[in-house]
Amino acid sequence: MAQIEAQEKTVAAQCYCKSVHFTLTLKTSDLPLNTHLCHCSICRYSHGTLCVFHATLPDNVAPHFVAPSSQDKLTSYRIPNADTIYYFCSTCGCHIGGSLPDYTDWTVSTSIFTNNEPVYQINSHVFSQSALGGGYNDFLFRIGDRDMKDWNPKGDSARPKYNEAAYGADSEERLRAECHCGGVSFTVPRPRDGDRDDPEMKRIVSPVDKRKWIATIDACDDCRLTSGTHVVSWTFIPLDRCEPSIKPDLLIGTMKTFESSPDVLRSFCGVCGAVIFYSCHDRKNIVDLAVGVLRAPEGVKAENWLTWQAGRIGWEKDGLQYNEEFILSLAEGFKKWSMEKYGHVGDSRSV
Repeated sequence: MAQIEAQEKTVAAQCYCKSVHFTLTLKTSDLPLNTHLCHCSICRYSHGTLCVFHATLPDNVAPHFVAPSSQDKLTSYRIPNADTIYYFCSTCGCHIGGSLPDYTDWTVSTSIFTNNEPVYQINSHVFSQSALGGGYNDFLFRIGDRDMKDWNPKGDSARPKYNEAAYGADSEERLRAECHCGGVSFTVPRPRDGDRDDPEMKRIVSPVDKRKWIATIDACDDCRLTSGTHVVSWTFIPLDRCEPSIKPDLLIGTMKTFESSPDVLRSFCGVCGAVIFYSCHDRKNIVDLAVGVLRAPEGVKAENWLTWQAGRIGWEKDGLQYNEEFILSLAEGFKKWSMEKYGHVGDSRSV
C-alpha cells in the first residue's frame, strides 16, 4: 500500500472564494504536468486575459470536488461550434479549465494549484498565430533554461480574428471591449486634451503619447485566483467615459460582480466568465479594464491605444512566490521586448 501511495500524488486547487475546491490524483510518472499557454481568441475573449495556462490531464483523471464544493458551484460555457465546455466559479469568476460534454478529456488551469511543489511545468505556446500582433509569446521565449516551444495547427484554424474599428456618435474612433459571448460590450474613447494636466488622470495616460492609455501586467494572487491565469494584463480608464454609460456598480449586460475585499469590486461576464473590471474605493472613477477583451483592429496588445509599462510586473512578489521561474523570465522578456520596440521600458508608476 505504501508503495502505491508513493507512486501517486494528490494535487489540490481552489478559486479565490473557495467555492470551488477540488483535488487531482496523479501518477508521479505523469508529473510535472505539461502546461501550455493558449493564445486563441476563444480563450482570450472568454477569460479576459491574453492567454490561459492549461494542462491536459491524463486519461481517466478528472477533478474530485471536496465538500462543500461541488460541480454545482460552477457555471459552464459551451463554446459555440465546438465540443469544449469551459467552467468557472459562479461566485468569483475564476476559470478552472474545460472538458468534453461527457466530462472527459479534462484540461485544468495550473494557475490555481495550492501545492507549492513543482507539479506542473510551462513548456509551450499554442495557437500563437491567433494572437494578431503577438501576445505574451512576444515576451516569453524561455523559462529558466528551457526554450519555449511554439505550436500551431496546420491549415488556417489558427488564423487571427480581425476586428473592425469602432466609432462614436462624434465620428471619433473608439476602442471596443467585448467578451466572447457578446453579453458585455462597450467602447472606450481616447484620452482628452488636458488629461495629463489632471492630477488623477495623468496617472493613467501614457507619458509618451497623450492619445494612449497605459497598460501593465499584474501578478497578484487575487487576480490569479479570480481569473484562473498566472497573470492578468490591465489598462486603466475613466469609467464615466465608457459608451454606453456604466455605473459604479459595474453592472452592464450579462455582467456579474464579486467583492473580493471590503473596498474592491471585480466584475466578469456571467455567461462566458471573461474578467472585465477591477474597481476600488480609492479611485472610484478610474477602473482597471482587462486587456484580453479589447477588440483593437491592430492586434491583441492594442498598441495603437496603449503604452505598455514594462518597468516592472505589478505585485511581482506574489508572482514570485507562486512561480518564481516564470515571473522572472516574463519580466526579463517584457523589458527586452519594450527596449527593442520602443527604446525604453516605460516607467514603473503605480495606479
